[in-house]
Amino acid sequence: MSAVIEEATRIARQFEYSPEEVQRGVKEYIREVEEGLSEEGTTLSQIPTFVTSVPNGTEKGLYLAVDLGGTNFRVCSIDLHGNHTFSLTQSKIMIPREMMTSGSAKELFLFLARQIESFLRIHHNEHFEAHLKRKIAGTAREEDLFDLGFTFSFPVRQLGINKGTLIRWTKGFDIPDAVGQDVCALLQEAIDELNLPVRVAALVNDTVGTLMARSYTSPGETGTFLGAIFGTGTNGAYVEKLNKITKMAKIEHSDYDKSTGEMIINAEWGSFDNHLSVLPTTEYDRQLDADSNNPGIQMFEKRVSGMFLGEILRLVLLDLHKSQGLFKPASGSDVFIPESSSLYRQWGIDTSLLSIVEADKSKDLEQVKSALKDHLKVERASENDCKAVQTVVHAIGKRAARLAAVPIAATLISTGKLKEELVDIGVDGSLVEFYPNFEGYLREAMREVPEVGEAGDKKVRIGISKDGSGVGAALIALVASKEGAKPQL
Repeated sequence: MSAVIEEATRIARQFEYSPEEVQRGVKEYIREVEEGLSEEGTTLSQIPTFVTSVPNGTEKGLYLAVDLGGTNFRVCSIDLHGNHTFSLTQSKIMIPREMMTSGSAKELFLFLARQIESFLRIHHNEHFEAHLKRKIAGTAREEDLFDLGFTFSFPVRQLGINKGTLIRWTKGFDIPDAVGQDVCALLQEAIDELNLPVRVAALVNDTVGTLMARSYTSPGETGTFLGAIFGTGTNGAYVEKLNKITKMAKIEHSDYDKSTGEMIINAEWGSFDNHLSVLPTTEYDRQLDADSNNPGIQMFEKRVSGMFLGEILRLVLLDLHKSQGLFKPASGSDVFIPESSSLYRQWGIDTSLLSIVEADKSKDLEQVKSALKDHLKVERASENDCKAVQTVVHAIGKRAARLAAVPIAATLISTGKLKEELVDIGVDGSLVEFYPNFEGYLREAMREVPEVGEAGDKKVRIGISKDGSGVGAALIALVASKEGAKPQL
C-alpha cells in the first residue's frame, strides 16, 4: 500500500463513529431536550413555535409566503388544492447590498412590501384592484385579505404565531434599529402603508416549514412528526406535548391555541453538545472551529452540515499534501497543483465535491480525477491520490450521516413516538437529497440504538419535503388564520 493511501486510511479511522458513541450521543441529546423544554438559555434551545397543529392534506385556499433567508427575498403564492397537492407561483429578488447594512428597519421593510405589491400586481391583479376600490369606498372586508406566512431566517425570540422580536442579525445584515423589534409588526406596518390586502399571519422557521410541507403532501392519514434539514446547515423541528414544555409558563405576553395539547418545537440542534462532552473530535474539527467566525458555537452543525464538510476535507487534503506528497509527482520535483487552487483557500472546497467522489464506483476513478481538476485545478491526479481522497471523503461523509441519526433517534425516544404504527419524517437539504447513501448510513446508526432497533427503524418513513419555506409558510399562515377565529383558551 502506498504511503499516501496508508496515511489517508489512518486519518479516516479518526472519523469512525462507533455504535457505543451513537448511543452515548442519544442519551446526552435526550438530557439536553428535557433541559431545553424546562428553561431558557440552554445548549439546545428547544424554541416554542406557537404552531399547535399539523396539516393533513385536505386543506384548501390561496395563501402568500415570503422568505427573507439571506441576500435574496422570495415572494410566493400557494394554491392548496385539498388533495395533498398544491401549485406555487414565485418571484425572487436580491436585497441591495447597501440596504443590508446602511439602511433603517423602515427602509428595508418598505422595500420588502414593495416586492409583495409588485408580485400581487403581476399575479393577482384582479383581487388587488378590487381591494383598493373597496378601500377607497370604505367597504374593505377582513375576509378579502391574503394571509401571509413570513419565513425569517434570523435569530428571533418568538412570542406568538405572528409575533417575534429580532435578537441579532446574521448573514451580512446589520440594521441596528431593527434589533429588539417585532419583525411581523415591521412588515405589517410597511404593507399597510402601501394599502396592500395582506395580513402577516405567521412567523415561520424554515425547519418548521419543512415539517408542515411534508405533512400536507405525505401519503395517508399520518401527520408528520419531525422535519429535519441536512443541507448547508442542519436543524430539526418536531411535535411535542404541551405539558412537557414547562418553560411556556415563564414566557410573558405569549398567546396560543391550547386546544390541541401539542406544539411544534424548533430544536435548533446545530448547537447540540457545544461543550463537546460526547461529540467526536479530530484535530481537523478543532482547526475548523478555531478558524471559524463563531468558535465554540454550533459544534454539531460543524460536523454534519454541507457548509463545513468541504472545509474538513480541505484541511485533511492539505495535511496529506504537505506530509505525504498528495497531488505531487513521484519524482517530487514540480508540484502540479497551482497556487491559485482552492485547496489553499479557507472554505475553498464545496461539499458537492464529496458527493461526486463518493459516487464514483469505477475502477479507474475517472470521475474523481475530473472532479479534482474542476474543483482544485489538480491535473492528472494519480490513482493512489484518487483512492486516498476517496478514503477520506467516505469517512467524513459517513460520520456526518451517522451523527445525523442522533437527534432523530433521541427525539423518537424522548417523545415515546415509537409506540405508534408509523412515524413520518420530512427531510430537506442538499446532503440528504444528493449525498450517496446518506439516509442509508443514518438508518444504520439508528438501528444501533437499542430503543429503536430494527423494529423501530421499520416504523420510520422518511420522505423528501420540498419547498418548506414556501408551502410550509403558507400552511402555517392557514393554521394561524384558523386560530385567529378561535377563542383563546
